[in-house]
Amino acid sequence: MKLEPFASINPRNYTYDLPEERIALFPAEQRDHSKLLIRQSNGDLKADIFKNIASYLPAESCVFINNSRVIPARLRFTRETGSQIEVFCLNPVNPSDYEASLSATRSCIWECLIGNMKRFGGSSLGMSLMVDTVPVTLKAEMINHQGDTAVIRFSWENEEVSFASILEATGKTPLPPYIKREAVAIDRERYQTIYSRLNGSVAAPTAGLHFTAEVFSELRRRSIQCVELTLHVGAGTFQPIKSSSTGSHRMHAEVFRITPDLIQHLLKTNGMITCVGTTSLRTLESLYWIGVKIIRSGGKGADDLHMEQWEAYELPREYSMKQSIGALGEWMDKQQEKEFISYTRLMIVPGYAFRVADSLVTNFHQPHSTLLLLIAAFIGESWEQVYRYALENNFRFLSYGDSSLLFR
Repeated sequence: MKLEPFASINPRNYTYDLPEERIALFPAEQRDHSKLLIRQSNGDLKADIFKNIASYLPAESCVFINNSRVIPARLRFTRETGSQIEVFCLNPVNPSDYEASLSATRSCIWECLIGNMKRFGGSSLGMSLMVDTVPVTLKAEMINHQGDTAVIRFSWENEEVSFASILEATGKTPLPPYIKREAVAIDRERYQTIYSRLNGSVAAPTAGLHFTAEVFSELRRRSIQCVELTLHVGAGTFQPIKSSSTGSHRMHAEVFRITPDLIQHLLKTNGMITCVGTTSLRTLESLYWIGVKIIRSGGKGADDLHMEQWEAYELPREYSMKQSIGALGEWMDKQQEKEFISYTRLMIVPGYAFRVADSLVTNFHQPHSTLLLLIAAFIGESWEQVYRYALENNFRFLSYGDSSLLFR
């Protein structure tokens, strides 16, 4: 397949007028009382509330949810002059594994976004804080930087204190830039899914914010299984496409983690596969293409088992979902892997051939964003009708906004 048609898409063709007052600044009072827009496979549209979502999914369906947990990644240092410098932790560098870096004591190195870079200068930053009842002095030293992004070495004296506990003690919830307010106490709970477990995201997998224990109970009652995966959401998810073509946009890499249990659910299911969020969808679709790479290589080339931005458009797609996912499962068995950790830069644009997902639970996304392009790929040109309906029926938009259930 030729890549040119996909890389030459103009993102400006995928836009709509989003009044600022329609951007939700706070979550709904109750998670599952947010609105739900249902777009059936025949294009029919309907409005409901989220707590009724199970009634729209067929029995024996399989729902995939992202259990990544948002870390309070924004650290604010104050110089003696009174100027403030924000250090926004993006990705761990050393240790490079999220769990290991967040568990680190004494020091760790992260790639960070720096607010007020010119004030950082060549010296280090410091702050004193209390972690539980333990006094800690945190030091931040810049190793190198490019633009507003820097590699920062964090260090502190107490070996009983982890970096995760420092972030919990002093870090701020990393609300997206279009929520133009300071993070407050409620955000610690509500900018987090109730099933979040593994620390690592610097933006919430927001489609899951609407789920409650009652919603999960109703899914179980209807014999709908829920399966966990992990994809740590990066700040790049909010990065607008500034270029005039998709080929000039650099997609951010996001680390994901899956288990053999997820593989078995994909192989055994004969029902609809529903992805909660674009993060879950990108993970499952990436797994398909990684399986194709395993089939083509005969199980060799473990170093290549990740997804770059445009690889999916150049790989063969004649293999069924179960053939491809089965190949990945067999590879994991042979390697005696209890989990598969990799990364994806997969960019899904109109014309993409979906291989796994049948339906998608997702919020409403920014104009000419990579996420809106994914929606246009999933439901075709009717995305405009869906967004028009949402605007005309007072749906709330973006991270803290309302939800939709889209059938391909």
